[in-house]
Amino acid sequence: MARGRLAPTPTGFLHVGHARTFALAAARARRDGGTLVYRTEDLDGARCRPEFASAAMEDLRWLGLEWQEGPDVGGPDGPYVQSQRRPWFAEVWRRLQASGTIYPCDKSRRDVDRALTAPHAEDDAEPIFPPSLRPALGSGQAAAEPGSMNWRFRVPDGESITFVDALRGPQAFVAGRDFGDFLVWRKDGLPSYELAVVADDHAMGITEVVRGADLLLSTARQLLLYRSLDWTAPAWAHAPLIQDPHGRRLAKRSAGLSLRELRARGCRPAEVLNAPLESLVD
Repeated sequence: MARGRLAPTPTGFLHVGHARTFALAAARARRDGGTLVYRTEDLDGARCRPEFASAAMEDLRWLGLEWQEGPDVGGPDGPYVQSQRRPWFAEVWRRLQASGTIYPCDKSRRDVDRALTAPHAEDDAEPIFPPSLRPALGSGQAAAEPGSMNWRFRVPDGESITFVDALRGPQAFVAGRDFGDFLVWRKDGLPSYELAVVADDHAMGITEVVRGADLLLSTARQLLLYRSLDWTAPAWAHAPLIQDPHGRRLAKRSAGLSLRELRARGCRPAEVLNAPLESLVD
């Protein structure tokens, strides 16, 4: 059976772009007679706040979205809050470590700081991790736990990672050229975004991931994780990014376009989902 998901990060109030992408995810799950799962991705403890998590569920229900499993309704695959799923993430780390595809690393503080948060289009300038800095094959294989080290996935340099996106067609990224060895675990004991979403999408049986086009490159990384874990990857559908009237990608700080503000001004759900952005700007 089809299983889609909504997976907001509670670092601010949701905006129009989120609303339209999540509505698309819900519509595709409903079209296929499937189940919609709601998951709160709150691993970034420094920026995530409970009030934003509650507001996200309230705002999406106001839009008319309904999910069958989630933090507020339960379900067989809970808890549906990532910060409560750390033992599962540690188990996935152990599986990757046993596969020999990850290694301990003390490089790139900047990369570590960003690992908890989904990458976005403006992050494309991320430097490729130099292969010369990799440790020897087999490094870290004796470790029983991640310890106080960052861990990276060793990408297969030169391999083309391909997939067919339901909305954007065939996609291809070359490992070692378009992206390098990426973080899967932080030295502060938390998984990266890439590991956490793969682990949870697999555990929750997600069959299609609908999200913004700024995460296309992340899909290539995540496909390598699925392969290393011998798991079947979901289908993918990357929605076009919504831009504000000035041509900038919408962010949670976008003035006047948060669902909370639009609701307060009397906008109706249909306007939020269908009206030109110019008509929504205060």
